[in-house]
Amino acid sequence: MKNKKLHGNVRDAAFSILWAVENKQAYSNLLLHQTIESYGISAKNRGLLTEITYGTLQHQMTLDYYLEPYLKGKIEPWVKTLLRMSLYQIVYLDRIPSHAVVHEAVEIAKRRGHGGVASLVNGVLRSVQRSGVRSFNTIADPIEKISIETSHPAWMIKRWAEQFGLEKTREMALENNKIPSQTVRVNTVRATVEEAIEMLESEGLEAVPSKIIPECLVVTGGQPARTATFEKGFITIQDESSMLPSYALQLEPGMKVLDMCAAPGGKSTHIAEKLNNEGILYSMDLHPHKVKLIKESADRLGHTVIETDVGDGKKSVERFGKEQFDRVLVDAPCSGLGVIKRKPDIKYTKKEEDFSRLQEIQIELLDQAAQLLKPDGILVYSTCTVDNMENRGTAERFLKEHPDMEKIQVSLPEALGIKHTGFVQVFPQDFGSDGFFIAAFRKSAVVE
Repeated sequence: MKNKKLHGNVRDAAFSILWAVENKQAYSNLLLHQTIESYGISAKNRGLLTEITYGTLQHQMTLDYYLEPYLKGKIEPWVKTLLRMSLYQIVYLDRIPSHAVVHEAVEIAKRRGHGGVASLVNGVLRSVQRSGVRSFNTIADPIEKISIETSHPAWMIKRWAEQFGLEKTREMALENNKIPSQTVRVNTVRATVEEAIEMLESEGLEAVPSKIIPECLVVTGGQPARTATFEKGFITIQDESSMLPSYALQLEPGMKVLDMCAAPGGKSTHIAEKLNNEGILYSMDLHPHKVKLIKESADRLGHTVIETDVGDGKKSVERFGKEQFDRVLVDAPCSGLGVIKRKPDIKYTKKEEDFSRLQEIQIELLDQAAQLLKPDGILVYSTCTVDNMENRGTAERFLKEHPDMEKIQVSLPEALGIKHTGFVQVFPQDFGSDGFFIAAFRKSAVVE
């Protein structure tokens, strides 16, 4: 394939991203920002580029199912990527005329391939236009049907169905293909929610309070990260679900707190706000470049309580000593199945064998956290995934291995409407946010 990129061309840019994800296992969210710059995509076209890129990834298996009857013989992988992207626009995007999509696909095929490829692309797409796409009703197996309909691997649908039932699984998989809301957290040390709304509105964005988290705003009409309100530290970008762990910690000003897996820093800066910037918070992460992101966020928001620390959470007792902290947050490395809406590539890169390896890491981190905690201190374990092995399974195993730790009620905003038990699983469809799990434990003052 010849690589002739066309400056400013949205579809050529989208194809470049999709082919890199397919061919080099690149991350779509990182590539998107790089491609906007390298192609010089205008502000008005960035939304379309994002929609084509993420939409094609989200519906990849469905698109392959639609294309299959029209493909005769073997075709080059890059051509299939181009066909997927083009069919996504024809099937899912009403505002783009089909003839324009076909024309652009043929032009990309000519630039990157040759006349024969262009003819093939033209023929396949025009055949789909004439005859339409096939129904899912011919698929008898319910797991396979949900898998193809929602474009999630069959093993993932089967695993979720066994854990949560078919209906909840289908709801979750459909929710994962929706466009996520833009949410920001107001830096309550510097501004009230009302003041932040006024600031954003003065910059042309619309902001409304979240129905769940008091300091959260849902923002539309622009990019909050490009506003002066963001640059001056009055808001930060964060998903609603990931604001819940800071509530579960039951923080009070003056406490000594450890955020063990802190990058990129959203939860750390939220903790600092809950501490009212009084006390000390160690924000630890394994990678220096990620710790730098935490420091940059803390500086922008004006949080002097945060001490960044490069280190391995699995060796944190060696670093800090036992029984040093009033509160410890372990927002553990996980499979990330709760954030598929934001990172659709996760669906195709994760494997079922990943879960047991991840649980071992999670247990190691929790074991360290238990030792770091003062008697009567609170440990919160959270993940951005939806899987019983990593979530409930890890929490229950931790309790069995640590008789000095007891499960306690998770302290959460009342508006959440979830029963506040010792384990809370938030599903993506609950309030349109990320899938998230939270467990809270207290260390006994005396072991019996």
